[in-house]
Amino acid sequence: MKFPGKRKSKHYFPVSARDPLLQQAQPEHDVSTSYIVGIDQTLVDIEAKVDDAFVQRYGLSLGHSLVIDDDVAEALYQELSDNNLITHQFAGGTIGNTLHNYSVLADDRSVLLGVMCSNVKIGSYAYRYLCNTSSRTDLNYLQGVDGAIGRCFTLISESGERTFAISPGQMNQLTPESIPEAVIAGASALVLTSYLVRCKPGEPMPAATMQAIEYAKKHDVPVVLTLGTKYVIADDPQWWRDFLRDNVSILAMNEDEAQELTGLSDPLTASDMALEWVDLVLCTAGPHGLYMAGYTEEANKRETQHPLLPGHIAEFNRYEFSRAMRRESCENPFRVYSHIAPYMGGPEKIMNTNGAGDGALSALLHDIAANGYHRNNVPNSSKHVRSYLTYSSLAQVCKYANRVSYQVLNQHSPRLTRGLPEREDSLEEAYWER
Repeated sequence: MKFPGKRKSKHYFPVSARDPLLQQAQPEHDVSTSYIVGIDQTLVDIEAKVDDAFVQRYGLSLGHSLVIDDDVAEALYQELSDNNLITHQFAGGTIGNTLHNYSVLADDRSVLLGVMCSNVKIGSYAYRYLCNTSSRTDLNYLQGVDGAIGRCFTLISESGERTFAISPGQMNQLTPESIPEAVIAGASALVLTSYLVRCKPGEPMPAATMQAIEYAKKHDVPVVLTLGTKYVIADDPQWWRDFLRDNVSILAMNEDEAQELTGLSDPLTASDMALEWVDLVLCTAGPHGLYMAGYTEEANKRETQHPLLPGHIAEFNRYEFSRAMRRESCENPFRVYSHIAPYMGGPEKIMNTNGAGDGALSALLHDIAANGYHRNNVPNSSKHVRSYLTYSSLAQVCKYANRVSYQVLNQHSPRLTRGLPEREDSLEEAYWER
């Protein structure tokens, strides 16, 4: 596993050239691995350039988003394909994007649970989904379905107006029987999205999700939830607060979702409130950067060497060099916070805002998995005198998440095509040392 943050080589846990003392304790072939498992509504984002008549012909509303039936989606897709109107077909889905990016960053395994067409035609949307997913993402546990996976059509008219047509297909047909307990039991984290428990009556996806959560609790695997969209949370904020308190360890959200969840517009105080329900919070805040909030053991808190920051919580980043822990693992839980402004001030031109938050979460997951990997292989290390969630400090995770978000904003696809550069020419060496 590559270790997080792209630090100088002295910070990397040796993998290929292992220390002889470690080899005595544990043979090379017994090296323990870490991985992340997630559940997603498998879908493909399809972009095409069309005229206004095309939009009207399929009963769509120019500039708006509508859900369409499967037969309409199939006819629409066929016409786009026959006339070579499709410009991009990207594998999509919040968790699919996150797991792909995790595997690219860690150069290691992740496991995706969901559905996939039983018969995949070369060149089709399902084929594109498989082609655009990292080879390190294990797709062997996908449940086969007869019919289409989800499709989200972005139809761009001559004026540049974007019209969206969404076809759920069979993406919510994952059954509880398709959730492998052994896979979840061995994972460093189970990653979910709010969409999974908000489906049509009769669809099995919510039951499959709750089955996965039950297995995660049974085997003490942290459950990670990304909120997905503010509109889902706005329907019933109290329901989500209860859900978080009962089921979730780590929460990922943006400032809009945070406001709907907590009623607070300030991302820092919203993150602080969320610690009433979860153990660790990642909150992206657009041009204001991102925040993290979590718990650590008071006796082991570490003071920052960065300037102290003003905010609704005075000098809130004072102990941002601390590592995150689950509240139940602390004898005296102590809240710690960190913040970072956009990397390099943000891209000169933002190519795509879709997926920046997923990219940040993939960096956090990489750090969590690296901690598990190191703990399994060097259990007597001083890094594991307490049961930490992360390998790095909150400040370091912020830097890493920030850098990955920048990379996603700077490209058209929400999925990384390669890992981060080994050396950041734009930064001083000291940037990655903490």
